[in-house]
Amino acid sequence: MAIVGYARVSTQDQRLTGQLEALKTAGAEIVYREKVSGVRADRPQLVKMMASLKAGDTVIVTKIDRLGRSTRELLELIEHIGAAGATFRSLGDPLFDTSSSQGRLMATLLAAIAAFERDLIAERTGEGRKRAMANGIKFGRPLKLSEYQRKEALKRRKAGETLASIAKSYAVDISMISRLAE
Repeated sequence: MAIVGYARVSTQDQRLTGQLEALKTAGAEIVYREKVSGVRADRPQLVKMMASLKAGDTVIVTKIDRLGRSTRELLELIEHIGAAGATFRSLGDPLFDTSSSQGRLMATLLAAIAAFERDLIAERTGEGRKRAMANGIKFGRPLKLSEYQRKEALKRRKAGETLASIAKSYAVDISMISRLAE
């Protein structure tokens, strides 16, 4: 049962000193520290900390924005901490203390809000796609061959020309020509 701290600043010019002092004062025995932007997905010290967690450990940060880049990531990290049998606490945000029933309630509410937000986004983008398709907009990569070129390639194929020579003449892969169907 260890108290594990995590400190992060966004740029090399910023200092970890304030966070380190607060974490040590709060009883952190081990402090993982990084000077890396929160938008970067590769935060090796965070990964190392998450892998080291054991049942009964407590992860502490000075503010919740030090841990996660977004609500979704923060909730995933808190869930991972809980799955390891550990708890999470933010010194600057007293509602984020998963060792208390209020903290677990807050995490559950945020997870529900994040799921609701994901559903709303999916709903809006789905509606937007339907409107765009109704207006004739096509999704996906542009076709490499026009309708005329596809018909010509099929005629050449029927005439016995090799797939390789047809593909070469259109500057496409052989597999594209082989997939053409009448």
